[in-house]
Amino acid sequence: MMPELQTIKNEQQMNQEDGVRARTYALLGNLLARAPDAAMLDLLRGIEAAKGDGKNMAAAWATLRLAAEQAHAEGVAEEYFNLFIGIGRGELVPYGSWYLTGFLLEQPLALLRNDLAALGFERQAGVHEPEDHAAALCEVMSLLIDGSDEGGLTVQRTFFQRHLAPWMGRFFADLQRAEGARFYRAVGLVGERFLEIESQYLVLPA
Repeated sequence: MMPELQTIKNEQQMNQEDGVRARTYALLGNLLARAPDAAMLDLLRGIEAAKGDGKNMAAAWATLRLAAEQAHAEGVAEEYFNLFIGIGRGELVPYGSWYLTGFLLEQPLALLRNDLAALGFERQAGVHEPEDHAAALCEVMSLLIDGSDEGGLTVQRTFFQRHLAPWMGRFFADLQRAEGARFYRAVGLVGERFLEIESQYLVLPA
């Protein structure tokens, strides 16, 4: 194969990989931002592992599919409330500052806000959640992968290592062990295994 054709093939493969990565982050962000409705559960019941997923990731997708098959929207909405909102506080606190310092609105959030501003992200009107919520960070990663070639993997790697890697794996592990988790145990498994893959992928040279 001629070099230029090999380059095109490599770029197409990379685009496919990045598409899978972006969609996985977007899905995790969606499921962590709100409880899935009936339409989302229907979509999850048809989910399949992407081509090239290893055994561990494929098993995690199968677990999420089974959890969706066994779930109904009302029950998952109650589960979501108990896990992440609660009366006063949910069972889990899905914020980077909390995991890194034991308190909300601490220095990790200030550093994150500086980095988001440098990347051109602005806080949306009417959004009251701090930006270090796990859902928001997954959504940012999805946009960084899908939105622009500027900076490429270097920007993704820096953001991931500064704002996700230090704590989000522990959060997903806690989600799998949470007393009130049923459907969301599968979400935690997908999240934990996906971050393990991302940690390996993002140490590769850009």
